[in-house]
Amino acid sequence: MSQSADQHRATAPTAIRCAVLTVSDTRTLETDTGGQALLDGLQAAGHAVIAREIVPDEPQRMRVLINDWSRRDDIDAILLTGGTGISRRDQTFETIAAMLTKPLPGYGELFRWLSYQEIGPAAMLSRAIGGLVGKTVVLTMPGSPAAVRLAVERLIAPELGHLVREARR
Repeated sequence: MSQSADQHRATAPTAIRCAVLTVSDTRTLETDTGGQALLDGLQAAGHAVIAREIVPDEPQRMRVLINDWSRRDDIDAILLTGGTGISRRDQTFETIAAMLTKPLPGYGELFRWLSYQEIGPAAMLSRAIGGLVGKTVVLTMPGSPAAVRLAVERLIAPELGHLVREARR
């Protein structure tokens, strides 16, 4: 007999250990409003932020950090903000897509659908992506605080425990 999503959520961990990565060529901890919105949203949902970094939009730097974090026992999920657009420097999508061992296409699709309801057709410019790197959940989102709040409140906070539970099975 299969379990429903509600049953899975009921047995999922409620406090997830997260790493937050901001991808930006210009942000600092003081000016990283998207990263701060992500940190605040995760903590408000009862999750712990174990690590937080800001790296330039350079694939090699992202890959090294994601690989290191995905191997750690004290990090269940890695959440990235920034670098998901279509400008020349935006390389988060390509970098993460190449690293995913199990893509979750529904995450990006749902993010764009929800975003469309708020900002209209400009939502198509977001290349939010998610999936697993090994057994670690990895989700990306744009760098704007409004986009981060949308992702955290409508998608990530309600399902993060369930995602981690399934990824660890």
